[in-house]
Amino acid sequence: MRDYIRLTGVLLIVCVIAAAVLGATNYITVDKIAEQAVKANDEARRNVLSQAEDFEKIKGDKIAEILSKAEYDSIREVYEAKAGGNVVGYAIKTSPKGYGGEIEVMVGVDIEGKVSGIKVGNNSETPGLGKNATTPKFQDQFKMKNWNDGIKVIKNGTPKDNEAVAIAGATITSSAVTKGVNQALNLAKELSGK
Repeated sequence: MRDYIRLTGVLLIVCVIAAAVLGATNYITVDKIAEQAVKANDEARRNVLSQAEDFEKIKGDKIAEILSKAEYDSIREVYEAKAGGNVVGYAIKTSPKGYGGEIEVMVGVDIEGKVSGIKVGNNSETPGLGKNATTPKFQDQFKMKNWNDGIKVIKNGTPKDNEAVAIAGATITSSAVTKGVNQALNLAKELSGK
């Protein structure tokens, strides 16, 4: 009986020490992690809308009312992109649900209503399948798609102007990314008043 009590005590001490070390590590790194997330988001906005000089986050009641609509359930952040004081487009961060959870997708939409680029960020998709959504081959097929047509996912073949080819074995991921892009296109159209 004494051995059980002694082993339980040792295990408790090890757990307390491990928890303290993890807590200290988190305390030390939390600001740096947040700083890296801000930097990654800024870089993603610049990648998807390279003609913009600066980005201004859209806040307030107007955007809150628009985002309360069910059709924009994956929209997380909306930025107005400007160059020379003029609006040149929108950078919209979406997080549609994929196979392994939410997939961060930054979408750049120019003022003419075309996708200038997308950047798939943090995700928990399956390596070798859904993770391929981060490849340029998959992301580049969304460029120049416009807000009037909507984008559909096809499993194979040659895509039409309003279609994107799914990643082999990752249709759920492909559909999720496409959902995020479509929501961003629709929101940009609504924001521009067209």
